[in-house]
Amino acid sequence: MDTQNLTHHSALVYLMVTMSAADSEMTDSELETMAQLVDQLPIFRGYDSSMVVAAGQVCAELLEEEDGIDKVLALACQTLTPPLRETAYAIACQVAVSDGHLSQEELRLLEMMRHELGIERLAGAAIERGVAALYRESPSS
Repeated sequence: MDTQNLTHHSALVYLMVTMSAADSEMTDSELETMAQLVDQLPIFRGYDSSMVVAAGQVCAELLEEEDGIDKVLALACQTLTPPLRETAYAIACQVAVSDGHLSQEELRLLEMMRHELGIERLAGAAIERGVAALYRESPSS
């Protein structure tokens, strides 16, 4: 996959993969969440979901390079329009919380994403709170 002609779909996949790999452990729940997001979100309509694996592999190769995270974030930022950057941040937040906990690495990456994508602090907090509300577990009976 050519990173010079990155689509907004692939940029979103890159950010999901980067978030999932932030703590060096891609959990089953994170992988399942990514698949569900690609299958269900309107932003992915028309995207061939079989391309997720290829995009993920290219992203993983980029992440292994020196300053890989910075490269992936810069590519995503160059590819995504300002309205899609908020969508990207919301999607990354969903992947981050999908396994039930946030590691320090994930929190740091969310901060980096928010900064690189130009998400204002209050907008970022609103997105984070909304995602946290969606992933809240039901109280014990």
